Amino acid sequence: MEAKVDDGKFRLFDLAKEEIKILHLTWIAFFLTFFVWFNFAPMASTMMESLDFLTPKHIKTLLICNVALTIPGRVIIGAMVDKFGPKRVFAILMIVMAVPGLFFAFGTTFVQLVVSRLFLSVIGAGFVIGIRMVGQWFPPKHIGTAEGFYAGWGNFGSAAAAGLIPFIAFTVFGGEDGWRWSLATSSILCAIYGVVYFIFARDLPKGGATEDYHFVAAKKMGAMPVSSYKDLVQYIIWSFPLYGALGVLVWKLGGMEVEGVPMIPNTIVNMIYVVLGLWYLYTVYGIVKENLPALKKGIPEEEKYSWSSVAALNSTYFANFGAELAVVSMLPMFFLTVFEPLRNDAGEPIMTVTLAGLVAGSFAFINLIARPLGGYLSDRMSSRKNTMLIYMVGITIGFFLMALIPKYGEIIDGVQTLVPMFDGIWWLVVAVIITMAASMFVQGAEGATFAFVPLINHRIQGKIAGMAGAYGNVGAVIYLTIFSFVDGKTFFYIVAAGAAISCLFCWYMLEEPKSSKEGHGH
Repeated sequence: MEAKVDDGKFRLFDLAKEEIKILHLTWIAFFLTFFVWFNFAPMASTMMESLDFLTPKHIKTLLICNVALTIPGRVIIGAMVDKFGPKRVFAILMIVMAVPGLFFAFGTTFVQLVVSRLFLSVIGAGFVIGIRMVGQWFPPKHIGTAEGFYAGWGNFGSAAAAGLIPFIAFTVFGGEDGWRWSLATSSILCAIYGVVYFIFARDLPKGGATEDYHFVAAKKMGAMPVSSYKDLVQYIIWSFPLYGALGVLVWKLGGMEVEGVPMIPNTIVNMIYVVLGLWYLYTVYGIVKENLPALKKGIPEEEKYSWSSVAALNSTYFANFGAELAVVSMLPMFFLTVFEPLRNDAGEPIMTVTLAGLVAGSFAFINLIARPLGGYLSDRMSSRKNTMLIYMVGITIGFFLMALIPKYGEIIDGVQTLVPMFDGIWWLVVAVIITMAASMFVQGAEGATFAFVPLINHRIQGKIAGMAGAYGNVGAVIYLTIFSFVDGKTFFYIVAAGAAISCLFCWYMLEEPKSSKEGHGH
């Protein structure tokens, strides 16, 4: 087969084209990693009933553990992808992650659950691997559409887990340990598919048409190269929040108690802070050591790229994917409490737990359409930068309008209550429409972000995707931590402000890729 034959059209189900086969193989791999990553939340209440030692506080601790190591995982795995190629790294990740997955499924102590969930959180890094794989198979004019489809349909694994994990537990297996076998099954399926992916996927088109589509292995898994001393300073500054967010996680975990005893003793918490600080300093040393000789020698023009664009995309993923993870976590309770006073003619509450869950679940469901659309529009519109700016303005307005869904009610026992801004079921309908519109912009912006990533510097796509992807988790940690101190209305004002700040970053720092619309190019 001749590689990279392009008639100018993107046909999603033209399986005669190998790049389309690779796209489908890869989104399924991503889907399964997210299916495993989000398999815990639907079983949380069942686990509490089954395991006497589990309390709601333990569950919150495990939810934090579920995102903890994804932050360094995305950065490290992004570098591994550039060094070893996406096929090997994706396959190995899916197979190896079955080990902590099975340990968690059959865990009998809280410590075992915590440790296994921490290690299992690395599976959330699978996303960045496929970004590089898809980026190697599609030309720039189709990259947004392909990456958007990959990310949107793969991300649906989280929504699928919410519905299928309980179904497998109660209907397929049943019994007291049905939940264990359901969790185990997801990990086993993921590992089996890892073998399938290794056999059938390939890093490169046969005989690659141009150098741009050859896999160029990084010489080492070190820091990404920069093009100027200004970029070097930016890189050092933007690396700090990756470690700062881990410090926030340690602080949250250290404040939790198990049977009246701190989960992590204060001495160990302080030691971890020191380790994180030293790790950051070592990272800075590596960045400087890797780049200083090349900068002194002079960077060839053809190897230069805009690190400011990397920084801008870090900020967008913080503000869109980070906000999505945080909002999905708080949205069911938000709708349930705000619209609790709403009654039907029979005096029964209209907003139920099930309905609130459906509203929140639809936030993830919209990924199927919104994220591919964001990538497609990035390909079709005359400017990828303007597409991103439009989406970030849309997120800002969307979250601001969500803040207007409730108004402040009475303060009861020191807690600020929220009530609907207007009375009547019509306002609930409007609130749901506002939420769905905001969701379209949030997830469309995610698609537009990763339509940009592979075009900044094709040789280090993995590192760039890893850093931007990690910033999504940094956003989730920071936003969820803020949410623990404020009410829902204030929280939506804060995430709207975050999107507005990111929009300013994009306005000043994001540069249009040189080969944004051509069939081939850097």
